[in-house]
Amino acid sequence: MIEQLIGGFIAILIGVSLVGPLSVTVNTAATSVNSTGTTCTAVTQAGCENSALYLVSSWGTTVLKMVPGFFALGLLGVGIAVTYSSLREAGVV
Repeated sequence: MIEQLIGGFIAILIGVSLVGPLSVTVNTAATSVNSTGTTCTAVTQAGCENSALYLVSSWGTTVLKMVPGFFALGLLGVGIAVTYSSLREAGVV
């Protein structure tokens, strides 16, 4: 039981440490700026870097920015599942 709790805690700790960089990366990809300071809105827009992600529609940007939230909800689900399975195995629940 304790090894499951420790393993789950480590997995959650690593996941939580990744939420910040994931959020920064997603926001950077959703709103990129070219060399003149103009926000890039298309894949082939002049002056935009080829390696960055540019979205044509505003709903695409909104959906992309929701990724860190769903990642955090997934971590919450993992935490609940690990705790429940450990307590169930111990006979508490």
